[in-house]
Amino acid sequence: MTDDKKSGTPKDTHYARLRRSYRDQKAGGPPAFRPKKPLPPGEAAPDGLLRLYGLHTVRAAIDNPRRTIRKMLVTRNALERLEIADTSALPFPVEIVEPRDIDKITGTDAVHQGALIEAKPLKPKALSALGETSLVLVLDQVTDPHNVGAIIRSAVAFGAGALITTSRHSAHESGVLAKSASGALEHIDLIEVRNLAEALAELHEAGFQTIGLDSEGPEDLEKSLDGTRIALVLGAEGKGLRQKTRETVSVLARLDMPGAIRSLNVSNAAAVSLYAARKHLGIANRE
Repeated sequence: MTDDKKSGTPKDTHYARLRRSYRDQKAGGPPAFRPKKPLPPGEAAPDGLLRLYGLHTVRAAIDNPRRTIRKMLVTRNALERLEIADTSALPFPVEIVEPRDIDKITGTDAVHQGALIEAKPLKPKALSALGETSLVLVLDQVTDPHNVGAIIRSAVAFGAGALITTSRHSAHESGVLAKSASGALEHIDLIEVRNLAEALAELHEAGFQTIGLDSEGPEDLEKSLDGTRIALVLGAEGKGLRQKTRETVSVLARLDMPGAIRSLNVSNAAAVSLYAARKHLGIANRE
């Protein structure tokens, strides 16, 4: 190979270009176009705090008087989208940062949208604090935070008053769960119980019909709905409701699905069930 007299570097021959092209293909493209290596999540939040992120999540948390926020990291663009004109009026410190500063905390896989807060978790309530709501959701060991967050979002949309979960083997409040709930976490009572069968018995005493969703249930959900207080009980994907739960609910029911697929993701099943229950309650309350 000859030298380029002007640059002092090897002349850019056809073969040299081929070699560079081969190297770039192996490396994922030319240097300027190679995807950046994703950042993993940084250190955990300080003890007693959790990190919530995303515009809807952060806005709802700020507006929730029950939420204690310790600090906020936010980009200037996100601050405008949150419609916060004066950060000094907020009861917690605010730090203006670049998106990559939040990436280092959440990891690049988290869609933080330029807003993150460190806050105390919401304190779960006891079943005795249920109140007069006519519709609640009960989760039997559903552990996926994405699913639980999506379920909370649907529950709030259809006016459910509470989400009841077990203290163990359940998804607890986290950044992932809150982001999936898209702000709905701040608008529903979270109730934790130690023994789900006992909690279902208490719901019966309070006048609730408890309906366990099961793909093999003996009757369609719409035909099973009865009364003016409904508790929908859903189990984890795969194993579904536990045997003790199946034995304790008022009735087992299935969603009518005439298609080739006979089951839904638990969050989708929750949304469909909530729609049917809310429609029934609307009719029952008018009668």
